[in-house]
Amino acid sequence: MSAFTLQLLAADQQQRIEGVTSFVGEDGSGSFGILAGHQRLMTSLVFGLARFRCGDAPWQYLAVAGALLYFVDNRLQICTRRYLIDADYEHISSLLQQQLLAEEERMHSLRDSVRQMEDQILRRLWELGRQGREVN
Repeated sequence: MSAFTLQLLAADQQQRIEGVTSFVGEDGSGSFGILAGHQRLMTSLVFGLARFRCGDAPWQYLAVAGALLYFVDNRLQICTRRYLIDADYEHISSLLQQQLLAEEERMHSLRDSVRQMEDQILRRLWELGRQGREVN
């Protein structure tokens, strides 16, 4: 059975996996599969789980928080902010859910901070405008 190389690249880690025989992922148009010899392909993976296997070994699950996938010359590169790999579907699904909730909380907190800064800037601009009218 033909195989290809999977290279995972993240901000804090990287990994090279030889002998991958099948990859299944999902982009904006739906699920798709890649086998050795596939044509050149570039797409964006959605936040969620992908899977791959080496030979007849069990599936390995790959959790990504969105990623850029590029396949060329029997080399599959996946670039993402972070990823998790696990053979246990239930375990990695739970980790992904926790990660998603934590990221949502961080984004909510960030939005609140930005909103407060905008309010302070607008208030200060309003005060400066008022002071400028009083001087004239």
